[in-house]
Amino acid sequence: MNADVLYKWIAQGEHQQQDFKYEISDICKIARSVSAFANTTGGRLLVGVKDNGKIAGVRTDEEYYMIEAAASNYCIPNVKVDVQVVVTEGKHVLVADIQPSSERPVYAREADGSRVAYVRVADENIVANAVHLQLWRDEYKQKGACIIFTEREQKLLQKLDVEEGITLNQFCRCSLLPRRKAVWLLAHFVRYGVVEMVFVNHVFRFRQAR
Repeated sequence: MNADVLYKWIAQGEHQQQDFKYEISDICKIARSVSAFANTTGGRLLVGVKDNGKIAGVRTDEEYYMIEAAASNYCIPNVKVDVQVVVTEGKHVLVADIQPSSERPVYAREADGSRVAYVRVADENIVANAVHLQLWRDEYKQKGACIIFTEREQKLLQKLDVEEGITLNQFCRCSLLPRRKAVWLLAHFVRYGVVEMVFVNHVFRFRQAR
């Protein structure tokens, strides 16, 4: 990898598959980024680059160790990260490439010892919700699930015919379903493409697929 490629990436700014890190001062934050990329569509961390795209550079050995530790010790299951060093302007930038995981969810270990799964939305790492977790659990089932669209399911779908969508809690209340059943049903609606999950005003919402 050469500096020209690095500058091309920096010019794109932060997005769904790219995150800038000025430095690594908190290993838990790096683990969150690794979790988010691994749980979504993959991506890369550019370490030694400020939010405005200015190259600051890093101490290569220490930052490399922190990335490796975040992926192997602070992510569950651990994630393989390919790290390369690009030297430009006399400074070192680390490029950490994270592929989508085949073992989702990938949890990030928090400072208090808890485990939280993240997803990448635009340029943010967002906590995965119960529907994400159900979708990932279903990925490992050998048999597909079957939803019989009775009048009841049709009525529930009508409640999701809202442009901005409704939250999981709102769906639980209006459907009168136990939360576990509501999560299962929404996950399968999403899985079969009749409902989509959208991120609006920093909240995941569900609506009929457009």
